[in-house]
Amino acid sequence: MGILSWILLGLIAGAIAKAIRPGKDPGGWLITILIGIVGAFLGGWIGSFLGWGTVDEFSLRTLLLAIGGSLIVLVIYAAISKRRR
Repeated sequence: MGILSWILLGLIAGAIAKAIRPGKDPGGWLITILIGIVGAFLGGWIGSFLGWGTVDEFSLRTLLLAIGGSLIVLVIYAAISKRRR
């Protein structure tokens, strides 16, 4: 996948992760994209570590891995930003 595809996947995954996670989340749309991209990378790494294959095309499995990774990153980001306040 090209870099624009990863950004688009990150945007979608980050937005879905924000919609799934209840409560107010810190950050705007740029943070959502960054969390989504990092989450997509993390989800792909976890998926290949568990033997679910590599993430090299856009599919439902890829999207679900990206959303799962985005949820993990979003929870960590919310905990860190809450601790700073």
